[in-house]
Amino acid sequence: MSLSHCFLLVTAVSRLLAGAAATPILTVSNAAPVVDLGYSQYEGTTLSSEVDQYLGMRFAAPPLGNLRFRAPQEPAATTGIQEAKTLQTVCLGNGVQLPSTLQSEDCLFANVWTPASATITSKLPVWIYIQGGGYASDSNGRYNGSTVVEQSGQNVVVVMFNYRVAAFGFLASEKIRANGDLNAGLLDQQLLFRWVKKYIQQFGGDPDHVVIHGASAGAGSVALHLLAYGGRNDDLFIGAIGESVFLPTSPKVSELEWQFDQFVSDASCAGSADELECLRSQNTTTLQAANKGRPYPGQSKSPNWYWTPTIDGDFLQDYPYKLLEQGKFVKVPIMVGDDTDEGTSFADNAASLADVATFMTRNYPRLSANDTDAINAQYPLMSPLPKHNPYFPSASAAYGESTFICPGNFICNSFATHVSPNKVWNYRYNVNSTNYDDAGLGVVHTIETQAVFGPGNVGETPAADIQSGITTVNRNIVPVVMNYWISFVRALDPNTYRFASAPRWGEFGDGRDGGRRLRFETNATEMEVVPRDQVERCEFWKDLAVVMEQ
Repeated sequence: MSLSHCFLLVTAVSRLLAGAAATPILTVSNAAPVVDLGYSQYEGTTLSSEVDQYLGMRFAAPPLGNLRFRAPQEPAATTGIQEAKTLQTVCLGNGVQLPSTLQSEDCLFANVWTPASATITSKLPVWIYIQGGGYASDSNGRYNGSTVVEQSGQNVVVVMFNYRVAAFGFLASEKIRANGDLNAGLLDQQLLFRWVKKYIQQFGGDPDHVVIHGASAGAGSVALHLLAYGGRNDDLFIGAIGESVFLPTSPKVSELEWQFDQFVSDASCAGSADELECLRSQNTTTLQAANKGRPYPGQSKSPNWYWTPTIDGDFLQDYPYKLLEQGKFVKVPIMVGDDTDEGTSFADNAASLADVATFMTRNYPRLSANDTDAINAQYPLMSPLPKHNPYFPSASAAYGESTFICPGNFICNSFATHVSPNKVWNYRYNVNSTNYDDAGLGVVHTIETQAVFGPGNVGETPAADIQSGITTVNRNIVPVVMNYWISFVRALDPNTYRFASAPRWGEFGDGRDGGRRLRFETNATEMEVVPRDQVERCEFWKDLAVVMEQ
């Protein structure tokens, strides 16, 4: 049953009787659900699971030409009913070759999944998911939110979307500040939040009950929205979930002029009277050829992540660690966690301590020789991992804790201090698979996302589900994980609607014991205390946070 079945006749008659000029919000076209957003009408699809699916709706104008390197603009109005039945292109990523059927500069589209039985008075909790990709790509722009709607008992509305990445989303310069907008990719996300606030009721959602959720750079984005404008609360969300919160180096604008100059040169705009105007007038192919990584000054190899958010003094007013310590963030309940082996997907295959130091400096270029000596002291030779050099485990552990695990732990501690120790939930995902273990990778970065949204729903190939065992030996973890996430979205507490056999997820607490977290393991999920040695290493990274521009 479509959203409009319960709504159309009653509201159409009442509006006619009242002489109202407004158009009904929802209508039916050939038995397919149609939503009227004022600027456009979109026709979706009712799935066999009794979920209405709307794909590829514009939430912003195409960021082309003069709209490049600017905050996103409202979409233009259209006439007639637009089809919303196919996933649209995601935003152009770092190093992508053109032409591409999956990526484009015209990419600001949203997808919505909602119960087919919902009406505009349903006021269902809303779940916004921000995909990751290291701010370099929309790595998983083809997720499917229908399974979690069904699993929730038709009690949530799910929203996913694209945002500008790489140079198109994060090119920084004082020239852009003067005639454009910095951190455009984050502003795309913020406009989507405002789009949800304005229109989600038309899909059956509650605009006053929105939870934002992200993984990797998406989780980093969640953190930055909590910190945005010094913690200003614009009432866009009431809860937040972060899987593997990603905090790379985030330089100040003045430190990125070399990057802007390099991009201008690569895009054949060097020497132009107005370099920014030149970039805006160039064709996409030319700009995309320049949209690639380069080594930081003084380095010989590109970092893992070249395009990252910048400290602009407005949206992001200071380094995240500083803002968190000062309590300058939106005060809401949070659920944050990581995977046991966060760094194995990214680390160099280090053969020596010198290799570890080089790898860390390549990604955090302000680290001194004394700093890398101290890092190596924290991560000496560790137990070997299959198919890797001796110091790969050390490089992986150093990068995983510095970039993901310790930022997440610090967020938990800061929220426990400034919000409530009983409104913070932390986890460690430790669901092993033979395939990843045999490859020497362990429990890899954001692997739990397969369980959050269900097998086959995370934009991966079926082979990825098989590799993680999520459809075989680890299938029992799926409803446990999924229901905790659904419960937090619905009730701001992962326990209220948890899976029947799942244990109670205890709160993080005040952090005096290091903090408590839920350890996910197939058929063995239970609470644990954050180990003292990890707490001490996280203190070490906190002391380096300003040097690392985190």
